[in-house]
Formats: sequence, structure tokens, C-alpha cells
Amino acid sequence: MDAKELIARRIALELKDGDLVNLGIGLPAMVTHYLPPGVDVFFQLENGLIGLAALPHPGLENYFLGDAGGALVGAVPGACAFDSAFSFGLIRGGHVDLTVLGGLEVDERGLLANWVVPGKMVPGMGGAMDLVTGCKRVIVAMIHTAKGKPKILKQCTLPLTSARRISLIVTELAVIEPTDEGLAVRELAPGVTVEQVIAATDAKLIIPSEIPEMKLAA
Repeated sequence: MDAKELIARRIALELKDGDLVNLGIGLPAMVTHYLPPGVDVFFQLENGLIGLAALPHPGLENYFLGDAGGALVGAVPGACAFDSAFSFGLIRGGHVDLTVLGGLEVDERGLLANWVVPGKMVPGMGGAMDLVTGCKRVIVAMIHTAKGKPKILKQCTLPLTSARRISLIVTELAVIEPTDEGLAVRELAPGVTVEQVIAATDAKLIIPSEIPEMKLAA
């Protein structure tokens, strides 16, 4: 499997039955394909939907039903649509159990930068600030490096998304948990060594004496 699929399969194991879950665009959205059997979650879109589903068969798309990034989506029977003000009320009120977001950088404090690269035009932060600040758990799904350069840094160089620490980082190399003491390596991807993770990371890592192999959804 490729790096993105591995990341999505690992994160799928973090979703619990009955959770209200928000997924960012791109890699985070892949998590929907790997939910373990018997785990039913409610996917929420910040633009106003609970009950996200995979796209219907070609020709059955509803061009008025899209995600926050503009991609067409489906809806499960019984899905609930509402305005974005209500949606952000759910997020800011702490009612969303888990959000999975992409990342440009994460630092030793567990702070995320994921919404803008200086000098490049972007439409805006979207819901990222609210999601990182308001959701009960925040998981960052990202490739470990960009063009050979680490994305897990001593200190973020890009504008921060929120002053709140995220819950977990999942890359194609490892599962890393930000803690009060620093970034702790919790799992290694199949075939990956501690030395490879350290070499691909700028931040200081806490390395336990024993690190299990990364678990993956089927």
C-alpha cells in the first residue's frame, strides 16, 4: 500500500462507534474507506451536514451537495443538513469527538500549522482554527517530510492554526503523541526503524525502550 493509504488505515482505528467525526479534505477524507466492521460513526462537514457518505454511482451526484473543499459527496439516509452557523456551534461547543486534519508543520509542543504558506494565495483558514480549538481530539494525518525536509520541527515556521496542542500525529513512518514532556513515538510503521524516524524529524523525540509495530485497519 502507498503512504497515504497506510496513514488512513491507521487512523481508522481511532474512530469509535457513535463518534461525531470531522474529516479534512484530501488525505484525511480517505479514512472513510477503512472503517473497521461494526464501527458506525457520524461524519460532519463544517459547511452544514451530519451523515457524509461516499459518492453515489456516476450520474447520481447532487451538485448542491459538496464538502468544505468543494468536492461532491453523498449522504446517508437520515442525514441532517443545517447552516454553517449551527455547524460551527457544534465544533466550538466541543460536541465533535474527533477531527482528522492535514498538516504542513507540527512542532515539539504539539502545535499545528496547516492553513497557509506565506506568499501563496489561499481562500482562507476555513474551519481549521475552530476544529483544532474545539474538537475533543485532533489527529494530524500527514506525510513525514516534504521534498526531503522534515515537517515535524523544533518550532513551526508557518503561522499556527491554534494555540491548543493536538492529540496525535500519524505519518507513514510512525504514530507520535504530543505530551507534556514532548513528542513520544508510540508505534513504528511496518519495516521502519527508530533511526529512520529520527533522521526524518527535526524535533526531539521521546523514544521508549519498546515500540510496537503500527496497527492497521483491514
